[in-house]
Amino acid sequence: MLNFLRSSAPSGNRVGRIAPQEAVRMAEAGELIVIDVRDGMELRASGKAAGALHVPLMAFRMKCDPASPECLPELKQGKPIALYCASGARSAGAAQMLLQLGHGTVYNLGGLYDWHAGGGKIER
Repeated sequence: MLNFLRSSAPSGNRVGRIAPQEAVRMAEAGELIVIDVRDGMELRASGKAAGALHVPLMAFRMKCDPASPECLPELKQGKPIALYCASGARSAGAAQMLLQLGHGTVYNLGGLYDWHAGGGKIER
């Protein structure tokens, strides 16, 4: 539980952990890009973090690789990125992939519940 209360900055090729309250604050200030990696059915069932990009794992490499013509423009800004899924397991793997693709500061937020518990709004 302690990991949810404080942030740990990523170092080297490691994915950091970000406190949900910090992620919400940074996202609302435009200082952080939030990505939901769940599939479309999960998103329809529970909504997503307000303002988050939806990049399901099936399309993740294509949409997040800066060398891909399909790379989302938001990911070319150099901002820190936080990812979440339902529990934090899939987002941890996706965050590691972002590092391998050359993205700088990458955090695993955990699950959608963590975002909501940190005061983040859910949009449907």
